[in-house]
Amino acid sequence: MEQATADAIDQLQATEALAALVGENPRLRDVIRRLPTIANNDATVLVTGETGTGKELVARAIHYLGPRAPFPFVPVNCGALPDTLLEAELFGHERGAFTDARGARTGLVCEAQGGTLCLDEVDSLTPRAQVVLLRLLEDRTFRPIGSSREQRGDVRFVAITNARLPDRVAAGAFRADLYYRLSVFTAELPPLRERKDDVPLLAEHFLRVYARADGTIPRLSPAAAAALVAYDWPGNVRELENAILRAAQSCSDGIVKVEDLGLPLSDAADAGKGASFTVLKRRAIEAFEREYLMTLMRCSSGNVTRAARAAGKDRRDLGRLLRRYRLDPRAFGGVPSPHRGGEVRPAS
Repeated sequence: MEQATADAIDQLQATEALAALVGENPRLRDVIRRLPTIANNDATVLVTGETGTGKELVARAIHYLGPRAPFPFVPVNCGALPDTLLEAELFGHERGAFTDARGARTGLVCEAQGGTLCLDEVDSLTPRAQVVLLRLLEDRTFRPIGSSREQRGDVRFVAITNARLPDRVAAGAFRADLYYRLSVFTAELPPLRERKDDVPLLAEHFLRVYARADGTIPRLSPAAAAALVAYDWPGNVRELENAILRAAQSCSDGIVKVEDLGLPLSDAADAGKGASFTVLKRRAIEAFEREYLMTLMRCSSGNVTRAARAAGKDRRDLGRLLRRYRLDPRAFGGVPSPHRGGEVRPAS
């Protein structure tokens, strides 16, 4: 019974980790599609992307989708590992190993035993720390400070960075051999400004997550919806989540207006309050059309003919709309046929 309960919890955590990765952008869907394969392979993984794109969500999904799910997921901020405490933090120490070691202490590798050690901000490791980590990755053995006994670390390593490590390698700031050890598998998350079609989906997701205490789910005004799509989100999904949380709690009458989002004034004015009715209407229509087309293509598994029939539109007209919003049917499970007229091809 206890094992069945543990398995159910692991499955729930895996589902929740994937459910938090919201979006239909082809680049994001490609990452999500590869996660089960990566999760069931014990090699190291390098997850890259700008701050706020959801890198730790991907790392957690890799852990909870794989055979190590019953064991700990231990995140560590590499920027907080000073050289003076590096081995003590990673490997632990025995009592009396140094002046302040009044008792034995377990290190992070032991805490993650059987599970996953998530190395966040791996680009911030000092040269000495890079050597220590490289040695650990090469033979998976370590020795707590003050101990004469070597131990084996049964740990899966997932590294996270918002830096371009190849550039840092070229600049001599990061070891090439460590980079190649870390990047057996890679997962690169696109910034939100390059998947604007996902903004309405993410906004609706966060509105449901941050529903009010009485269960009311706020709705976006057309101007707010247009402002969300127009804004470039330098803080990516995390910034969008904060904006929706703020708006959901402060809006009146259950309607989120532009001013509730708390976007920078110049951007909000340009995308919302300062724009003409015609511009706002066009942006709101575009946001609706994009979301409607994605839903339509998901329901039809990428089959353009079936989607056109369901929408009551001519197949060529639907094809033009899909091209306009740069939506490739193949990203929704369909494989376009080259022998049918009006078929949508991926945008160049």
